[in-house]
Amino acid sequence: MGDFYQTSYVTTLHNFKNRTLQDIEDELVRYSKKRPIGLIIPSLYSELARPALTNIVNVLKKIPYLGEVVIGLDAANKEEFMKAKEFFSVLPQHHRVIWNDGPGMKHLEFLLNEENIHPGNPGKGKNVWFSFGYMIASGKSEAIALHDADIITYDRNMLARLIYPVVKPTFNYKYCKGYYFRADEEKINGRMVRLLVTPLLRTLKKFFGQLEYLDYLDGFRYILSGEFSMRADVLKTIRIPSDWGLEVGILAEVHRNNALSRICQVEIADRYDHKHQTESFDNPDKGLSKMSFDISRSIFAKLASDGSVFNEGMFRSIKATYHRIALDMVEQYNNDAVMNGLSFDRHKEERLVDQLSRNVYQAGVSYLNNPNQTPVMPSWKRVISAIPKISEAFVDIVEEDNKI
Repeated sequence: MGDFYQTSYVTTLHNFKNRTLQDIEDELVRYSKKRPIGLIIPSLYSELARPALTNIVNVLKKIPYLGEVVIGLDAANKEEFMKAKEFFSVLPQHHRVIWNDGPGMKHLEFLLNEENIHPGNPGKGKNVWFSFGYMIASGKSEAIALHDADIITYDRNMLARLIYPVVKPTFNYKYCKGYYFRADEEKINGRMVRLLVTPLLRTLKKFFGQLEYLDYLDGFRYILSGEFSMRADVLKTIRIPSDWGLEVGILAEVHRNNALSRICQVEIADRYDHKHQTESFDNPDKGLSKMSFDISRSIFAKLASDGSVFNEGMFRSIKATYHRIALDMVEQYNNDAVMNGLSFDRHKEERLVDQLSRNVYQAGVSYLNNPNQTPVMPSWKRVISAIPKISEAFVDIVEEDNKI
């Protein structure tokens, strides 16, 4: 459902639905001859058994402008890696599976550690970081998209619209973030954006005023979307968090290295659904609880690096202010759901807000006590400077693993 609203900081490219997919894809085929297009899919091995990834692969098989697909595979032993290679072998594009748990990648990690470069703990952030490094090393793609492996509502429009802004020659965008309406047939989803990020940003504006960074983040329609695209040169310059702060961390790095006029967001789907995280009310180290802690800490760390000053008393006030704003937004979402005939569990939403407010405070205190422990992986520009032959070694490892 398109609209024409523009935020003051981030260009929004809507879907007015007066262009066909065929029209967009025909353009992308032409543009890809001068600006080759690649795709990164970070995935757990367990995703191969789910229908979402099977559908994604079936869709990708038919896409004519896509030249390269890189799958970062986590949590797979040798037998599972072989099954994964077979699973993705139907892709007609040049494709490689990065076996992150294999001996070759363990050796690569050893080389990095020898130079005091630490990729972090296993997880999506580390997977994405290695995938960035391989894309740089392969040198086959000039425009690169990334999306998750668990998108239930995936179709050809999604990738075409996501990659188009950084491929079209007359556009100057270097980074593009996808956005959409997060819902299934029965209820509104997107709890971390609705109940954490938006009210937290509005809270921080009350304390620090109209900081460009806060306005920039608040300008994104779906700040935690896992779908984005960028030019290849951007991959080399960004440092990324290894935890759930990945999405806000990448946005912060893109903002640091590029003019706002080079950054945009695009509507890629009417409705979007994927695998959901649990609330984890009883375990702060899992699910939405851990996610909210990491995201909050990442935002606080970025503000501090820009000169904002925090103390524990301020975080107590931030917690209280956030809690009130978030509860007010629960009322708004409840009314919106009722108006549109969707179910809404107000008790669960308010219970989640209670938990998130505690996590916001704990994330702040954690940052005060350990400001140097923000888990951020270095840029590949630094890695290549430290180990000039790392790209060749990386390609050799992946090629050896992917031999048929």
